[in-house]
Amino acid sequence: MFTAAALVPSPPILVPELNGADPGNSAELRAAAIAVASELGAGARKWTVVGVGETEETLGPDGRGTFRGFGKDVEVALSDRRIGRADPKMPLAALIAGWLRGVAAPGTSLECRVLAVDTSPIYCAQLGSTLRRELDDDPEPHGLLVVADGATTLTAKAPGSFDERAPEFQADLDRALTDGDYEFLAQLDPVVCIELGVSGRAAWQVLAAVFAGRPTCKTLYSAAPFGVGYHVGTWTP
Repeated sequence: MFTAAALVPSPPILVPELNGADPGNSAELRAAAIAVASELGAGARKWTVVGVGETEETLGPDGRGTFRGFGKDVEVALSDRRIGRADPKMPLAALIAGWLRGVAAPGTSLECRVLAVDTSPIYCAQLGSTLRRELDDDPEPHGLLVVADGATTLTAKAPGSFDERAPEFQADLDRALTDGDYEFLAQLDPVVCIELGVSGRAAWQVLAAVFAGRPTCKTLYSAAPFGVGYHVGTWTP
């Protein structure tokens, strides 16, 4: 039974150990992400995670990873089954999901579906529809965690520098995520998203296909403190 979707971004600075000498500079974002993960975990002990990485892959509940590649050996797990060594090459979306599981919803079991950045909208729609059937057919409560970032071109100091199209695009994207406008998400242009550094496009288009109607939405955070668009919230059928 599908319960709800939680939406979070993927900056490594969510993890306090990776935030240098001032972990408080991302405290509001971190608190919001932990809150939605906690809420998702309260309603479902099984999560499917959808995120974006270099290539498409699926990671099962036995997966373990580490943020070693980001500067600190902070280990995470996708379930309580700690098998094998922590993978330093685990995709960032899965690392963030595993970290949130550990701090906000221990005891949950995660499967991560990582999509390539250039995954086609058609494929995303097909995957989203398939996911919805799988979630609805599960006799146990089953949540969806979407790990995705907005534009990286919102300011001159942003990772992708400034693109004059980015602020308006991000404002429209923020509105769609806040209002549950799945039709807007489904129509995101892959080329424009790549140009503006919107790496989360594919994950959001899967989310759009999971919902056949307007969800009930709650937004806890929507801002771009580092020139990158971040959104934290929940969508409930």
